[in-house]
Amino acid sequence: MMFKVPRGTKDLLPEETGKWQAVESLIRETCRLYRYEEIRTPIFEQTELFTRSVGDTTDIVQKEMYTFEDRGGRSLTLRPEGTAPVVRAFVEHKLFGSPDQPVKLYYMGQMFRYERQQAGRYRQFVQFGVEAIGSASPAIDAEVISLAMDVYQRAGLKDLKLVINSLGDKESREAHREALIRHFEPSIGEFCSDCQNRLQKNPLRILDCKVDREHPLMNSAPALTDYLNEGSAAYFGEVKKSLDALGIDYVVDPNLVRGLDYYNHTAFEIMSTSDGFGAITTLCGGGRYNGLSEDIGGPEAPGIGFAMSIERFLMALEAEGKMPETESRLDAFIVALDEESRKEAVKILGSLRREGIAADMDYMDRKMKAQMKAADRQKAGFVIVIGEDELKNGAAGVKNMADGTQETVEFGRLAETLKSRS
Repeated sequence: MMFKVPRGTKDLLPEETGKWQAVESLIRETCRLYRYEEIRTPIFEQTELFTRSVGDTTDIVQKEMYTFEDRGGRSLTLRPEGTAPVVRAFVEHKLFGSPDQPVKLYYMGQMFRYERQQAGRYRQFVQFGVEAIGSASPAIDAEVISLAMDVYQRAGLKDLKLVINSLGDKESREAHREALIRHFEPSIGEFCSDCQNRLQKNPLRILDCKVDREHPLMNSAPALTDYLNEGSAAYFGEVKKSLDALGIDYVVDPNLVRGLDYYNHTAFEIMSTSDGFGAITTLCGGGRYNGLSEDIGGPEAPGIGFAMSIERFLMALEAEGKMPETESRLDAFIVALDEESRKEAVKILGSLRREGIAADMDYMDRKMKAQMKAADRQKAGFVIVIGEDELKNGAAGVKNMADGTQETVEFGRLAETLKSRS
């Protein structure tokens, strides 16, 4: 029986992982500039963490979570998103007691959702995200958005569109909720069963429905921005002023609804406008989640964050022709001509590597011509040739593959010589 990769997952082979590493390196450097530090949480958590925070009426909880019972009878779930685990860690480890607030964190790791596989969307996928926890300032909202935009722009992307909205505070959302019920209730029978179930529980989720997105009532639905109270409207105004100060262009979309229940006030998405990107244009999404810490047993700790798909990031780079060029550097390749020479080659190989020189040799007992071809194919900077004569003299032949020049170098001076020639 031949096994294949599970549906909704993919193998990343060496020619791809170099691109991933380049993107990951850029992300880590951007986070360093913004003073966000890395946090790593378990791949699985207690199921209740997600049902309480993400919301039991969301598609994630109702349809997409990988949930299982362990041998102790505990219900556990492979993490479908990163914010709830980070806030859980913030509460559990009492990071709210740190003198430096807000606590600024980032994560990068696998997430799991059982959804239909399509371009850039998998059942196991990698997300990068940031969380700024402990501040209710509109300025930190703008900083988080700026960080996300900077990551894309530093990678060379230009076809980007930032869309923002305000989901308001609890009072504003309750007024909007009642307006949505009045709007959809007379025709709710025309909508899918999920929307019908959500009408009373959480009508805002209807706006996020993938099945009925083209229904005429969607476009005429009451906008949340029309129901913002004075405080929420003022907060949103300050966020926009901060974005203006940073020189970040944006579009306000009153119908933008994030798919997780913990969001309030600021919500945003970054989209690709590149012609070659595809139908699903969202690259990144995030928002403010005041109250999430309290929901999972912690103190009051307002927060904001985002998550971006690394898979879709790479798709956008491909669409704009900005995919990072990666090349595995090989400084030296050792060509050994016989068994005794191979023994010496192994010793020299170890010494070169200890000196920080990327080196390799043939392990297939190939002839000299085939070994030279391998060195050329792997784009070695230098070829070190060891045979019977070289063993007798204690010196190897060294060929510079760039200009073809050759010299004889004592075994003990190989590392020093290669460094001086590089």
